[in-house]
Amino acid sequence: MKIALMDSGIGLLAAAAALRELRPDADLVLSSDPDGMPWGPRTPEDVTAHALAVARAAAAEGPDALIVACNTASVHALEAIRAELEPEIPVVGTVPAIKPAAAGGGSVAIWATPATTGSPYQSGLIDEFGGAAEIVEVACPGLADAVDRADQPAVSRAVADAASRTPERVRALVLGCTHYELVADQIRAAVGAGPVFFGSAGAVAAQAVRRVAAGARERQGGGRLLVLRSGRVEPLPPEALRYPAGRAIAAEDSVVAARVRH
Repeated sequence: MKIALMDSGIGLLAAAAALRELRPDADLVLSSDPDGMPWGPRTPEDVTAHALAVARAAAAEGPDALIVACNTASVHALEAIRAELEPEIPVVGTVPAIKPAAAGGGSVAIWATPATTGSPYQSGLIDEFGGAAEIVEVACPGLADAVDRADQPAVSRAVADAASRTPERVRALVLGCTHYELVADQIRAAVGAGPVFFGSAGAVAAQAVRRVAAGARERQGGGRLLVLRSGRVEPLPPEALRYPAGRAIAAEDSVVAARVRH
């Protein structure tokens, strides 16, 4: 089994680590866009153009499925990516976990990038799945970029800013950007132990495995890793190894420097 993941930067690490746990034998292709990130402040058209380029780089490696491990790309570019790659390559998008978070009612905060916050897509999910919950959207400018740089002072500032705009005593907090799952502990320290956190990494990893199995496309993998950064074959960036999820998917000697094809 070979599964590709794409994102603007290292936010895909959370879903990649979940895949490693589910299927240690799976070959992983991580395709990101360090030359063009952050995507959050870009226009929808610009996000789509960058996301398509990253998806094409991943698709060229012949994966059995592609995870769009980025909420912003899923909001603005998922349909364009699916139109180009499916049905040959199943495409799994990342949807903010609004439905399970809102199921218990009460107060729910959604932390997301400025591009996702207030978007018609997210507003539609809130209308469809929000139910009786009181939902507040919290834009987190600069947080994804700071996570990608592993810039802890900048992460702390962005988290503190978003926490200051999050209502007190929220029951649930949706991590509406995959980058945020990498710093969930810091977010919890800022908002307190009360809210239940809802991310997407585990769900999208499980869905990708199911899609591959359902399509009878499964091949034997070797647990190998291929990293594409703006289409270039490179090692995992050192910033990735600053996070437990990055260290979980690849020891230093398992990062391949050549393309893996079957």
